[in-house]
Amino acid sequence: MLLLLINACDDNKLDLAPQTEIEDTYYKDDYQYFRAIAGAYAKLCDIYWFNNNNPSHWVWMLPGDDLTSGGSYSTESFAGIIVSEGRLNDIWSASYRVISRANVILEKLAEAPGDPSVNITDQSSKYVKGEALFLRSLMNYKLWNLWGTAPLMNSRIKDLASTKTPNSKDTELLDQAIADLTEAATLLPESWDSQNTGRATREAAYGLMGKCLVFRADFNKISNPGQSTTDYAAAIAAFNNITTRSLDGVAFSDNFSYSHENNSESLFEWQASVQPGFENIWLNNDFDQTMSMHAYWGFLNCEWSFWAGTPFYPTQKLINAFEPGDPRITACMDSTDDGRYNGTAWVKYTRDLGPQNMTGSLNNPRILRYADILLLKAEAVLQSGGDKAEAIDLINQVRARARETGTLPADFSNA
Repeated sequence: MLLLLINACDDNKLDLAPQTEIEDTYYKDDYQYFRAIAGAYAKLCDIYWFNNNNPSHWVWMLPGDDLTSGGSYSTESFAGIIVSEGRLNDIWSASYRVISRANVILEKLAEAPGDPSVNITDQSSKYVKGEALFLRSLMNYKLWNLWGTAPLMNSRIKDLASTKTPNSKDTELLDQAIADLTEAATLLPESWDSQNTGRATREAAYGLMGKCLVFRADFNKISNPGQSTTDYAAAIAAFNNITTRSLDGVAFSDNFSYSHENNSESLFEWQASVQPGFENIWLNNDFDQTMSMHAYWGFLNCEWSFWAGTPFYPTQKLINAFEPGDPRITACMDSTDDGRYNGTAWVKYTRDLGPQNMTGSLNNPRILRYADILLLKAEAVLQSGGDKAEAIDLINQVRARARETGTLPADFSNA
């Protein structure tokens, strides 16, 4: 027993090497930084996935007046929205997980030049930093757009005090996003090879930057018209830096089809996938082979997995907005006798889901498109007192593409 006690008191026996990677031995080379930024992208899955039969899409799809449901969703009626609402918390948590992972990467990159054990190339350092700034900006934009105010987290949480950051004010979330994207646009590549499809690019940064600037300009239009005009001009300049995107050769319906993902109109989209074998649809994703990385669209077609859920379908206001003969009608909606859809199903995102496994779809959610950029640029031109004919021409580019197979005129008058 004495020998056992003597051996048990030997502190050296407690000094064991970790069985897995730890931070002190990580963030040392290109591959490890690639894996770290991949982990930040992975958390976007938490926004677009099946989510244990609790998809979060109604949080941003139902507050407007385009889609509705026969069920009861708090963000459509704006009743019963409380802090314990699970799906609101899901998006909130996912957003801050992306921000947290981006902040860790940015901290490690800042420390790398003074650490002789780190061997990362200049190119990888630039690209990964640009991606971290882009992803942090995307989440800050989403938080501002959904909540208006939320804590602005620009650094890693290292102590309890950092968890009590107060809510942002006015456009502080957008301010940070614009600053981050301005830097990201100088770091990100023009494009990626096929093995890295879906990673943020320079033009994606300019597109999101311009969008944030237009939103901030709209917010300040009454209270600070001078700043608003400056932001509209800055947005136009950002949009003008997008030179490789085009509507040419991209049909309207291509932007919602699995068969035409990552086309020339796409600036940024989430890259959905499904496992070739069994997929654990109950676990969120960290790029692990057993978890879900698919997009979920069952809230539109009332797939079997949407147990007791009521599908989303177009409002009468949206239906009435389509002119007779508009070719987009058949691409967006379909009449149905199924009483759950109130006569019309919204099929825009579900006509071509691609191969599916369990509840998963390969059809990528499109986050930023060039048509969006053209319409935002037209708004910026008009709101800043620019040339009306230029703004109408931008709108007509989108209108012409949408009506290329229809009988309605493609152009409105420039008069």
